[in-house]
Amino acid sequence: MSDSQPVFAALYDPVTRLAERRFGPEREWLTEGLSGRVLDLGCGTGATFPYLCDRDLDLHAVEPDPHMRKRARRRATDVGCSVEIHTGTAESVPYPDGSFDAVVVSLVLCSVSDVEESVEEIARVLAPGGECRFLEHVRADGRQARIQEALTPCWRRVAGGCHLDRETPAAFVSNPDLRVETLQRVPIGFPPVAPILRGRVVRE
Repeated sequence: MSDSQPVFAALYDPVTRLAERRFGPEREWLTEGLSGRVLDLGCGTGATFPYLCDRDLDLHAVEPDPHMRKRARRRATDVGCSVEIHTGTAESVPYPDGSFDAVVVSLVLCSVSDVEESVEEIARVLAPGGECRFLEHVRADGRQARIQEALTPCWRRVAGGCHLDRETPAAFVSNPDLRVETLQRVPIGFPPVAPILRGRVVRE
């Protein structure tokens, strides 16, 4: 999947506008109490910026798609947000080891090329004791999982590379440098984009 998807970027905010009303409390959870140097990994069009920009943070963001970055910069200006937005991917974060006190990941790991490598990068750029908070839709069970598997090849083409059947929590649980503190199912999402989990992990 190309990192440049102008049509997807243009449609993303209009298509997700109604869903974002339900995501508001979860984005507040993602950002509540954070301090220091924070990375919004895969910031997209900047949907989480309004929840980060009033917290006196040293805020950074990484996004591979130039059209998404353009819209993220526009949103940062609109909400008066001071944020450094850089080109990069979750599998290759353009920062040194231990750069951040916190990493926020929201509906990103479904569309990366390698979940385990992305989680390794999150662990790498976190300072010891730093935390990652994530909100991701994941593989379901039973019949719904089989439906997700069947739909994913077509879904990826129209949804920016999104996989419906990713087993994302396993990548955090199995990473030796991270300790899972919270993993909860949240009452949002709709099949086949469900279940949705939120999690908090700490860098050992």
